[in-house]
Amino acid sequence: MTVRRLLAETGSAELAEWMAYERLTGPLGGARGDVQAALVASVIASVNRGKGQRAPTVADFMPRWDRTKVRKSPQELFRMAQMANAALGGGFNSTTP
Repeated sequence: MTVRRLLAETGSAELAEWMAYERLTGPLGGARGDVQAALVASVIASVNRGKGQRAPTVADFMPRWDRTKVRKSPQELFRMAQMANAALGGGFNSTTP
Protein backbone atom coordinates (compact mmCIF):
# COMPACT_ATOMS: atom_id res chain seq x y z
CA MET A 1 0.00 0.00 0.00
CA THR A 2 1.35 3.44 -0.84
CA VAL A 3 1.68 6.10 1.84
CA ARG A 4 -0.94 8.22 0.08
CA ARG A 5 -3.43 5.35 0.11
CA LEU A 6 -2.59 4.49 3.72
CA LEU A 7 -3.27 8.05 4.85
CA ALA A 8 -6.48 8.20 2.79
CA GLU A 9 -7.84 4.96 4.27
CA THR A 10 -6.52 5.09 7.83
CA GLY A 11 -7.55 7.61 10.47
CA SER A 12 -5.20 9.28 12.90
CA ALA A 13 -6.65 7.28 15.82
CA GLU A 14 -5.78 3.98 14.15
CA LEU A 15 -2.30 5.19 13.24
CA ALA A 16 -1.78 6.21 16.88
CA GLU A 17 -2.90 2.74 18.00
CA TRP A 18 -0.39 1.09 15.64
CA MET A 19 2.36 3.37 16.96
CA ALA A 20 1.50 2.38 20.54
CA TYR A 21 1.41 -1.30 19.57
CA GLU A 22 4.84 -1.05 17.96
CA ARG A 23 6.26 0.62 21.07
CA LEU A 24 5.01 -2.31 23.17
CA THR A 25 5.92 -5.20 20.86
CA GLY A 26 8.95 -3.87 18.99
CA PRO A 27 9.35 -2.71 15.42
CA LEU A 28 7.14 -4.03 12.65
CA GLY A 29 8.19 -4.85 9.10
CA GLY A 30 11.76 -4.51 7.88
CA ALA A 31 13.04 -2.95 11.09
CA ARG A 32 11.97 -6.03 13.02
CA GLY A 33 13.87 -8.25 10.58
CA ASP A 34 17.00 -6.13 11.10
CA VAL A 35 16.71 -6.61 14.87
CA GLN A 36 16.21 -10.36 14.50
CA ALA A 37 19.20 -10.73 12.16
CA ALA A 38 21.36 -8.61 14.47
CA LEU A 39 20.36 -10.78 17.44
CA VAL A 40 21.36 -13.98 15.63
CA ALA A 41 24.64 -12.42 14.46
CA SER A 42 25.49 -11.21 17.96
CA VAL A 43 24.88 -14.66 19.47
CA ILE A 44 27.04 -16.36 16.84
CA ALA A 45 29.83 -13.82 17.31
CA SER A 46 29.55 -14.10 21.08
CA VAL A 47 30.00 -17.87 21.23
CA ASN A 48 32.93 -17.66 18.79
CA ARG A 49 34.81 -14.80 20.44
CA GLY A 50 38.25 -15.23 21.88
CA LYS A 51 38.89 -15.69 25.56
CA GLY A 52 38.71 -12.37 27.39
CA GLN A 53 37.13 -10.53 24.45
CA ARG A 54 34.08 -8.38 24.99
CA ALA A 55 30.80 -10.01 24.01
CA PRO A 56 29.25 -8.13 21.10
CA THR A 57 25.85 -6.54 21.52
CA VAL A 58 22.86 -6.58 19.19
CA ALA A 59 23.55 -2.89 18.49
CA ASP A 60 26.97 -3.84 17.10
CA PHE A 61 25.21 -5.63 14.24
CA MET A 62 22.32 -3.25 13.58
CA PRO A 63 22.49 -1.57 10.17
CA ARG A 64 22.77 2.19 10.34
CA TRP A 65 20.86 3.27 7.26
CA ASP A 66 20.80 6.96 8.10
CA ARG A 67 24.54 7.44 8.52
CA THR A 68 26.29 9.30 5.76
CA LYS A 69 29.91 10.30 5.63
CA VAL A 70 29.16 13.53 3.84
CA ARG A 71 26.80 15.92 5.59
CA LYS A 72 24.63 18.01 3.31
CA SER A 73 23.74 21.64 3.86
CA PRO A 74 20.08 22.66 4.11
CA GLN A 75 20.38 24.19 0.64
CA GLU A 76 21.68 20.90 -0.82
CA LEU A 77 18.87 18.97 0.88
CA PHE A 78 16.32 21.45 -0.50
CA ARG A 79 17.74 21.06 -4.03
CA MET A 80 17.56 17.27 -3.70
CA ALA A 81 13.93 17.52 -2.56
CA GLN A 82 13.16 19.76 -5.55
CA MET A 83 14.75 17.24 -7.92
CA ALA A 84 12.78 14.36 -6.38
CA ASN A 85 9.59 16.41 -6.59
CA ALA A 86 10.24 17.21 -10.28
CA ALA A 87 11.07 13.56 -11.04
CA LEU A 88 7.69 12.56 -9.60
CA GLY A 89 5.88 15.14 -11.71
CA GLY A 90 5.44 17.75 -9.00
CA GLY A 91 5.54 21.48 -9.49
CA PHE A 92 7.20 24.29 -7.62
CA ASN A 93 5.55 27.47 -6.44
CA SER A 94 8.15 30.11 -5.61
CA THR A 95 5.64 32.65 -4.29
CA THR A 96 4.45 32.68 -0.74
CA PRO A 97 0.96 33.83 0.26
